[in-house]
Amino acid sequence: MKTSECDILIVPGWHNSGPDHWQSRWQSRLPTARRVEQKDWVRPERDAWVSALGLAVGKATRPVVLVAHSLGVVTAIHAAPYVGRAVRAAFLVGLPDVDRPGVAPELESFRGLTTDPLPFPSMLVASRDDPYCAFERADEFAAAWGADFLDAGFAGHINDAAGYGPWPEGLTRFATLLKRI
Repeated sequence: MKTSECDILIVPGWHNSGPDHWQSRWQSRLPTARRVEQKDWVRPERDAWVSALGLAVGKATRPVVLVAHSLGVVTAIHAAPYVGRAVRAAFLVGLPDVDRPGVAPELESFRGLTTDPLPFPSMLVASRDDPYCAFERADEFAAAWGADFLDAGFAGHINDAAGYGPWPEGLTRFATLLKRI
């Protein structure tokens, strides 16, 4: 599948993705990409975020491909049972383990990540030194979800603060996922 043949939904994480974040850069480069907007980026609430993603998927006019980062990944996973038929694939980057001890109180409503297989092809990109999720834990989730697992090496949280602005390597991996569908 080509990017021109699908609606690419950018699903940012907590606090949104700023202008230097790879998601924002991809959105500006990919004509069929649009951001899933949330009412509250600072005090996220699971049901509201899942609902916003569901509404965005419902408005799509072409097959949907999700490009999620951080809490956006968790949102996509929680939304999968509701949007799975309309989603053709998901590119998931920087999963935070919201079920780990000591998770930020603002993220507690997102606890309870499923280990059921996802209803669409997916790729999970994880870093060996992500402060929000142990690499082994990300690998376990990818296996449970049936997602391709990509080792990003020592890449922090794979965001602009970790040096991932344009992230051309990620765009190449995203293209690999699109070729599968």
